[in-house]
Amino acid sequence: MTVHFHEEDLPEGVLEGTSALAVDTETMGLITHRDRLCVVQISDGSGDEHLVRFNPGSEYDAPNLCALLADQSRVKLYHYARFDLAAIQYYLGVMAGPVFCTKIGSKLVRTYTDRHGLKNLATELINADISKHQQSSDWGGPVLSDAQRDYAASDVRYLHALRDELTVRLEREGRMEMAQSCFDFLPTRALLDIAGWDGRDIFSHNEGYYK
Repeated sequence: MTVHFHEEDLPEGVLEGTSALAVDTETMGLITHRDRLCVVQISDGSGDEHLVRFNPGSEYDAPNLCALLADQSRVKLYHYARFDLAAIQYYLGVMAGPVFCTKIGSKLVRTYTDRHGLKNLATELINADISKHQQSSDWGGPVLSDAQRDYAASDVRYLHALRDELTVRLEREGRMEMAQSCFDFLPTRALLDIAGWDGRDIFSHNEGYYK
């Protein structure tokens, strides 16, 4: 298991193949327009993780990474895909689907709990311990610490195994088709967030749209 670190783009030929890609992002905060994209993590489940760091003032010209993210023949695995899809689309100009979101899968099938964080899922479903100590650290600094790199890599390290376990449970409970419909809608949900409907439920009867 190796964590590979890259600046501004992946090297050509990295992660070629047909397998699903686990993807995550680190940003300066939670507001996409304000808080720039700092790191994209990506793994094909073979045991290595690749981190692509973008520097302040980056032009986000990453053709190799973008080609992988845009490849519609390869499913992208996320935990809370809605946020990552919006960040990738806004900064890299790519809608990185098709999607499997472990957070949505968890909410649809683990209805016996309200704990759907990645750490909770990894502990229960695959007996893996993920440290979240670096979750709120400064991802825009000139150097990423070893702890930051390991944390970023761990966010994609287990997504393939979690996808597999959640798929078994979703199919067992007859909710896989519903889950897939939710996954298919996520790119549109991300575009709505970018366009300004991030805090509004457009399906609600009562909520107004005048502000």
